[in-house]
Amino acid sequence: MEYTVKKLGSLAGISARTLRYYDEIGILKPARINSSGYRIYGQTEVDRLQQILFYRELGINLDNIKDIVTAPTFDGARALRVHREELLVKREQLDILIANVDKTIASTEGRIKMSNKEKFEGFKKNMVEENEKKYGTEIREKHGKEIVEKSNAKIMNMSEEDYTKVTRLEEEFKTTLKEAFVIGDPSNEVAQKAANLHKQWLTYYWNEYSKEAHAGLAQMYVDDERFTAYYDKEQPGTATFLRDAIFIYTGTDK
Repeated sequence: MEYTVKKLGSLAGISARTLRYYDEIGILKPARINSSGYRIYGQTEVDRLQQILFYRELGINLDNIKDIVTAPTFDGARALRVHREELLVKREQLDILIANVDKTIASTEGRIKMSNKEKFEGFKKNMVEENEKKYGTEIREKHGKEIVEKSNAKIMNMSEEDYTKVTRLEEEFKTTLKEAFVIGDPSNEVAQKAANLHKQWLTYYWNEYSKEAHAGLAQMYVDDERFTAYYDKEQPGTATFLRDAIFIYTGTDK
């Protein structure tokens, strides 16, 4: 079966404008253009669109999705199996948060008593599992299982006060980093403040801090495309700028 932009957009629940944009950036080309100039999509394109929407649902940006689905080695069947596993993890995380909300409602209505620690249990567990899913294997290989387990335990034992502080600290770090990037000098006072805030943020998750480990993490932000994409999302070049600022902060040679 073949679809026009309008029909495929209606089928997938996305706008015709989105499909045209996907064509423009080369992530989803139509099978052909008919004699009237309309884009026509076949089953291959429908299947690819499904994959794209799966990856979007998982929070992956379009540039990375394009690299994945257009790679010569892309295996659609394997990708679906991976999607399924990731969705199961996501469902488990949502179940934990729903259970936490249910307990909070019951506590608010006076049916049960809920400690402050319990109130944040779901958020902390979600944080640990999200980090494990994204970076667990690499971090264990780089730093060892014991360090990772200690870090996870520290997160799970985080108090309500600490949880609030680290959330605010992360926002302050991001705001300061944006300001520093605009200035453009990693040795500038604002950039060094961002590096210091980054260190403070890390201490909520790391049992031990060292300048070498801090610099190594900063380098990973540049070497690992997932971290680079995260930091460069709004301002391309931010990951490298942050790495340079942290290198200066820790006295590390490039």
